[in-house]
Amino acid sequence: MKVKKVGVLGCGLMGAGIAEVAARAGYATVVREVSEELLNKGRQRIETSLSKAVSKGRLEDGERSNILDRIEGVVELEHLADCDLIIEAIVENVDAKRQTFEALDETAKKTAIFASNTSSLTITEIAMSTHRPERFVGLHFFNPVPMMKLVEVVRTLVTSDETVERATAFVRGLGKEPVACRDNSGFIVNRLLVPYLLDAIRAYEEGVGSIEDIDKGMQLGCGYPMGPFTLLDFVGLDTTLYIADIMFDEYREKRFAPPPLLKQMVLAGRLGRKSGHGFYEYPKR
Repeated sequence: MKVKKVGVLGCGLMGAGIAEVAARAGYATVVREVSEELLNKGRQRIETSLSKAVSKGRLEDGERSNILDRIEGVVELEHLADCDLIIEAIVENVDAKRQTFEALDETAKKTAIFASNTSSLTITEIAMSTHRPERFVGLHFFNPVPMMKLVEVVRTLVTSDETVERATAFVRGLGKEPVACRDNSGFIVNRLLVPYLLDAIRAYEEGVGSIEDIDKGMQLGCGYPMGPFTLLDFVGLDTTLYIADIMFDEYREKRFAPPPLLKQMVLAGRLGRKSGHGFYEYPKR
C-alpha cells in the first residue's frame, strides 16, 4: 500500500520540519499540536522556512503556496484517522510518547504505520504500547529537517518486512537517504556521536587543549564542518545531557556517562546558543 496521506504529531522544531518536507514531496499532511497557540507557532516556523527557500532560489513562490495548502493543522487526534503513515515528533519522554500512541491506536485506521522520530529511546518500548507493533518503525530525521538528507529507519524485533519497505520507500520519496538501523538506544549516529562529544568535554577537563584548539583540531584535522564544542552549543547542552543519561541507563558504559562539567553547565543555565552562553558566548541580536 502506497503512502498517500501523512500525519505528524508535534509541530515544534522537528515536527514542523517533517511536515514541511512531506508537503514539499506532494503528500497531503496533517500536523497535530496540543493547542492552537503551539500550532500557530509551528505554522509560522514552516512559513519562515519556505520563505527562506524562495529567497535563496531553491523554491518557486507559487509552489510555496501549494505546499502550505497541503498542510492541515489540528489539535484533535481524531483528525489523523485516515492517515497512512503517522510520525511522532513530540517531547523526548517515553511516557508521553506511549500515552499519545495508546490514544492514537484507537482512532487511526488499522493499516496505518506508526513511526517515532525519537533520537535516544528504543522503538520497541514505545511500540509495545499499541496493538500494532508489527506496523511500528523508527524514522529518525536530523535537524534542520529540510536540509539534512539522512533518515535512520529503525526496525524492531517485531516490525514486519512490509512496514520497513513502505517506510523506506516513503523516505526515498521525500528525497532523503535512508539507512537501516537495529533498535538500540542512539541507533547509528547518536551511538557514535554522543561519546565523541562527551569525550571532547573530558579532554578539555583534563587539560588536553583549550575549547578553541580542540574545535579547530577536529575541524582542520578531521575535516568536520564544526568542532565538538560548537556542535554541543548548537544542539543544546541540556539536550545532550538528557540523551546521554538515557543512553548511559541503557548501556551502563563509561563512554556514555555525562562528564561533571556538562552537568554543572546545565545547572548554571549555560545551555548553548538557546541561552546565549554555552562553551562560547553568543551576543543577543
